[in-house]
Amino acid sequence: MGSRGSRGGEADAFGDLPGRRPGSSGGISRERDPARELIFEDIAAGAAAESPLWADALRPPDAREEVPVFSPLVTDVRFARGLETIYEGYLLHYGRSRLFEPPDEDVTLLLGDALLAQGLVLVAATGSVAAVADLAELLALCTQARADGTDGDGAAWAATAALLGAGGLDDARAELRDTRDPAALERLARGTAGDEAVDAALAAHAARLV
Repeated sequence: MGSRGSRGGEADAFGDLPGRRPGSSGGISRERDPARELIFEDIAAGAAAESPLWADALRPPDAREEVPVFSPLVTDVRFARGLETIYEGYLLHYGRSRLFEPPDEDVTLLLGDALLAQGLVLVAATGSVAAVADLAELLALCTQARADGTDGDGAAWAATAALLGAGGLDDARAELRDTRDPAALERLARGTAGDEAVDAALAAHAARLV
């Protein structure tokens, strides 16, 4: 599941991606970028290599929705593929997958678990213990929010993506955990990534949960 040599490594493939735009108010560009779409090829290839069940569950290439949701908010592109892999697993549990159409609920849940694990491995491979801890906290928060039937998972995803591995999330996470209020997490996301990027990410996320 490592970088393909023909691409010069994952870091090089994403090396020219926009993060914060110089001279802007801090927003992150979400323009369609072919380099980012390599993420989805790698997610599909990694899943197919792990199990023929996952390979059989893949949609045909022309039926896949290769649209990044929260990875455009990350400032360290090393985390992009791992984050979207985890998010794809999350969608298999709670929303509509972009890449897969499993034949039944059992395969859907197992594939979701496998992608969550693969994504955490990818992020761990960057050497950032803090990023792995942030993602573990994110999944715990989202599981709680889903169990409680409350909102907040979108804000949690956005803030975690924007500050992944950088710290500064503890108080806002505690507010969601203790009071079910995602406002602090959303403020952090907007303050880091900009309103335009966060609005786009939250809208794309909401559409996938329908």
